Amino acid sequence: MTMEAPVSFGAGGGEPYARALRTDGRLRLTDTSRPGSAVTLDVGRWSAAADRVDRSLLDGVDGPVIDIGCGPGRMLVAARTLGIPALGVDVSADAVAIAQRSGGTALQGSVFDEVPDEGHWDTALVIDGNIGIGGDPAALLARCAEIVRVGGRIVVETHVDRSADRVYTARVVDADGHQSEGFPWAEVGVDALLDHAESVGLVARQSWTASGRTFCELVA
Repeated sequence: MTMEAPVSFGAGGGEPYARALRTDGRLRLTDTSRPGSAVTLDVGRWSAAADRVDRSLLDGVDGPVIDIGCGPGRMLVAARTLGIPALGVDVSADAVAIAQRSGGTALQGSVFDEVPDEGHWDTALVIDGNIGIGGDPAALLARCAEIVRVGGRIVVETHVDRSADRVYTARVVDADGHQSEGFPWAEVGVDALLDHAESVGLVARQSWTASGRTFCELVA
């Protein structure tokens, strides 16, 4: 019997993320166990050009970059402008198509599937809340450690609440009320991220906040 892959953020042809990408709209990320709770996701920002904070994540990069959950590809375009080889991976066919039209190199698929040049990437970006992918932060970090080279960097954007550490079943809902199926997701603040990183053998190099966004750099 063939097992179906679990639903994930951005998967499914007509689901809300695809609609929002086409309209630069907003989405709400909801917790199915807490009716009324929602986080607003600004898809328009993901579709816009990389801003100063985004570009700063590429400072000091001295090798190829892989963007996990690349969305419509703003980081791929920014890397290309700087002459940095970059690849994006995203489960959303719509996001990948937009990234490719923008001049980025992106492929549709899951980070948990084999990716090109595994073990040789200098830097993996896990930003825009993508540490939540799969609802298992430690597993995602361990997978990123397999993808980057020995001594490679994993740059993670964490939840604004540094103590956040929650796994739940989420849905995304668009402005017209269309909603996705439930999928596993996580919210991870920097304190919890450090614990997850240590559990899979990653070393924290630094953490910082810029324009209200918090990041942590891990080394494989």
